[in-house]
Amino acid sequence: MKAYFRIAVCICLLFTEDLVHAQRIIQVHGEYTYIAPGNESLDQAKATALERAKISILADAFGTVIGATSTIAVAAENGVSDISQFSLGESSVKGEWIETIGEPEYQIQYSDIGLVIKVIVRGKARRIESAAIDLNVRILRNGTEDRYESSDFKDGDELYLSFRSPVSGYLCIYLFDGAENVWCLLPYRQQAGGIFKVKSGERYVLFCSDETMGLSSSDEVDEYVMTCSGQRELNRIYTIFSPNEFYKANDEHLDDLLPRSLKFEDFMKWLSSCRSRDSKMCVVTNDITISKK
Repeated sequence: MKAYFRIAVCICLLFTEDLVHAQRIIQVHGEYTYIAPGNESLDQAKATALERAKISILADAFGTVIGATSTIAVAAENGVSDISQFSLGESSVKGEWIETIGEPEYQIQYSDIGLVIKVIVRGKARRIESAAIDLNVRILRNGTEDRYESSDFKDGDELYLSFRSPVSGYLCIYLFDGAENVWCLLPYRQQAGGIFKVKSGERYVLFCSDETMGLSSSDEVDEYVMTCSGQRELNRIYTIFSPNEFYKANDEHLDDLLPRSLKFEDFMKWLSSCRSRDSKMCVVTNDITISKK
């Protein structure tokens, strides 16, 4: 009996060590140079450069799926730059970005072929050991059907989001205003539990009072109209899902007319902590622009 007990403990320890190794978070860093097309603003170009830098760093650290490539061709004609498709995407790499360390460094130049942005970034990442959950997330403008999907909004446009998951789980949605605040769009303000549960295979249309989705009444649903204080703004929507139960960040209620909010730094700390503890958590980001009519 004693010998069997020692063997059982040894097997358990080896299994635990393998599991920890599979989910081990490492520090990574790298740089990426992006040449923006002429119709892209500086803020948009910086955001694109940063995301592509992260993907390239993940590819270097963990590899890619079979057939994935990351070549970019740049051609200039009549002063207009043409960028070929960046075929290496988040679904093509075998790692995931957990947290950015410090502030990314940008070097910006204007050349004959367009706006050239070099970004240097450090962060924490881990290898993906299992297939990601295939989520369907669509940002909708002024309509609740998928044909209204858009990333370009005008001041006064209505925002909706459609969501579908192949497995049941829990959902949070946040909006980063591009400055310093992150706004909790879901769970809704009237949901005191701080959690929003979704069923597998069901299409959810969020931020629409006609779609209560199991809530007690339409009064619990928050609806959103996009506003723009300047000529053009870049916002980012974070759709966060996990089959494991989790709760929204510790945010504040500052205004009856606005969603609950927290600082971007606090949001990223919360998100990093959640992802480091839950290897099944998925984060889908969508950048949208809001401009004056």
